[in-house]
Amino acid sequence: MDQSIARLLDGRHHDPFSLLGRHPLGEGWSCVRALLPQAASVRVGPQGPAMECIDPRGLWQWEGPDGDLPRHHSLHCTDQHGHTFELIDPYTFEPQLGELDMYLFGEGRHWHVYRVLGAHPHQVDGIDGVLFAVWAPNAERVSVVGDFNQWDGRRNMMRSRGGGGLWELFIPGLVPGDLYKYELRNRDSGTILLKTDPYGGEFELRPGTAARVPAPSTHAWSDGTWMQSRGQEGWLNRPMSIYEVHLGSWRRREDGGFLDYRTLAHQLVDYVKPLGFTHVELLPITEHPLDDSWGYQTTGYFAPTSRFGTPDDFRYFVDYLHQNDVGVLLDWAPGHFPKDEWALARFDGTPLYEHADPRRGEHRDWGTYIFNYGRNEVRNFLLASAVHWLEEYHIDGLRVDAVASMLYLDYSRDPHDWLPNQYGGRENLEAIEFLRELNRIVHGRFPGAVVIAEESTAWPGVTKPTDAGGLGFTMKWNMGWMHDTLGYMARDPIHRQHHHNDLTFGLLYAFSENFVLPLSHDEVVHGKGSLVGKMAGDEWQRFANLRLLYSMMWTYPGKKLLFMGGEFGQVAEWAFGRELEWWVLQYPLHAGVQRLIGDLNRLYRRLPALHVRDFDWNGFRWIDCGDAAQSVLSYLRQDSERKVVVVLNFTPLPREDYRVGVPAPGRYRVLLNTDAAFYGGSNIGPTAAEAEATGWNGLPFSIRLTLPPLGALILQTE
Repeated sequence: MDQSIARLLDGRHHDPFSLLGRHPLGEGWSCVRALLPQAASVRVGPQGPAMECIDPRGLWQWEGPDGDLPRHHSLHCTDQHGHTFELIDPYTFEPQLGELDMYLFGEGRHWHVYRVLGAHPHQVDGIDGVLFAVWAPNAERVSVVGDFNQWDGRRNMMRSRGGGGLWELFIPGLVPGDLYKYELRNRDSGTILLKTDPYGGEFELRPGTAARVPAPSTHAWSDGTWMQSRGQEGWLNRPMSIYEVHLGSWRRREDGGFLDYRTLAHQLVDYVKPLGFTHVELLPITEHPLDDSWGYQTTGYFAPTSRFGTPDDFRYFVDYLHQNDVGVLLDWAPGHFPKDEWALARFDGTPLYEHADPRRGEHRDWGTYIFNYGRNEVRNFLLASAVHWLEEYHIDGLRVDAVASMLYLDYSRDPHDWLPNQYGGRENLEAIEFLRELNRIVHGRFPGAVVIAEESTAWPGVTKPTDAGGLGFTMKWNMGWMHDTLGYMARDPIHRQHHHNDLTFGLLYAFSENFVLPLSHDEVVHGKGSLVGKMAGDEWQRFANLRLLYSMMWTYPGKKLLFMGGEFGQVAEWAFGRELEWWVLQYPLHAGVQRLIGDLNRLYRRLPALHVRDFDWNGFRWIDCGDAAQSVLSYLRQDSERKVVVVLNFTPLPREDYRVGVPAPGRYRVLLNTDAAFYGGSNIGPTAAEAEATGWNGLPFSIRLTLPPLGALILQTE
């Protein structure tokens, strides 16, 4: 007993319940012990017997007849300053974690473990409080600390539950909103660590890093129609035009502060819905302490950032967008996590969530740790995070960040700074299986939800089903198209004829995966300039080139993604610390680009030929991909019934009497001309053309057009 008490007082005991609380002595007598270092006197019950301080470090004890003691007795204390406080002894309660919960977590198959681990309002025997649970297998002792116990790790030590590394404690009297962390002592080194909760559902506002006991949600969802429709219709054959948003810099308050989730919901709907976007994609709103990371250095994988409000505020955000037929995608970063000493890194004093060997466990470029995907509990942590966002917040899909860094063991590494897999290869087999399991779970449990890979290599089968050997993603970003196209548009038009292949090469692989065409935040930061700033020529030509680029993107096979600001031609590079340059919309060229995006979105959504066969060769046919001399491209987009003709002129010269092959007779009406004055153009180009019975480009008919300079024409038979 003496050794056990010494370990308790030294903060090294894994089972404080064996010493603290109430213990029978036989013949109707009990011993009550409590560790209350701040107390000057303690009584058992409001009018009960006084306890004796048996150790100056704060160990109190009473022995006597227990006939009048309730099952869960209270302790009435006075501290050295004469202040009194009362608490129900937390060491009188039975274990709360269920055996099945612990078993499934150990197996890595508890998709709702976030309802068990973390901090949750809880009731035991009619007594309200908060149940805390955390995974720390290499800790000798774990305590819950917060304002409620003066952040003293001796006050609320947790009990160890078996050999799986789980710890739990029910603390009566705590309420939602209380701040807390875990204090851990490593069992080998004795190092004391102060950590925030990996499963925290809410956090205090940065720069504070404590978790906050979340309140049970009171939000009443009203998006049933959206959710039912999402599950019934095939998203791959529907239009998907995504507006990528960083909530902290889209718009700001007049004083420069952040808008809240509810205000953002209304302002985003009022903006993106008239422009015709089908979805918004949020740069990570998972909790993160560093604004500069844009959310990609996540520390709270189960909590929407408190920068913009509460969890229920974020539920309102998603719900309101759904009620207005706008989907919500979340950028999610399971590929790495920051080294902040108060978060996941070396959580229990050992490499727990990360690989121990830095050749597998560290991203040298980013200064972050890499998850150990081969460990059941770590894999469960990430998979439960994905389930959490889709189930608890009705998110419509995840964009998985930096997939290439997860797939390759030698990703961005020196030749001698990586370890091969068990077969001697460079593939990260554990990460591959994690991604497959992620996609199986999401597609199996959440009908209509999508998982989109940011994968920048030629890894085969990223969007093939897992049972066919693929990774199972719904879609993949087409990084090759983005790089080739932006590189081409930056060239002086006089040189474009020599680089015509940059525009046509992408069709060789356009249907090898289910692609999203991304013009994302990554292209407008770190000195890369804005999209309009990348375009060649003077100001008029840059805006004409931008309109031409967008018209190609919206008629090219694949879903669409555009980062905020690109839709009105923001000139300055994106800066996360201030709002977009909305003031430029007073100028016709900027307003014209915005009007064009709205018209392209409406055309894309209205014409099945532009979206139902985005991932099928039968939805696309070149008319002429070989006119490099004049830098003109023409092609058909088609569904089973109607065809759309697209003609793109990548030079600033109008092309008079330009003949284009068409598949059928009739009058072809110009649905959109990017050179229209309405968009800021020079108003060159026809409104319609009559097909002639002159075969051209391998098609039985043809039309003659005046092609506008740096312009696009989109036509369809009347």
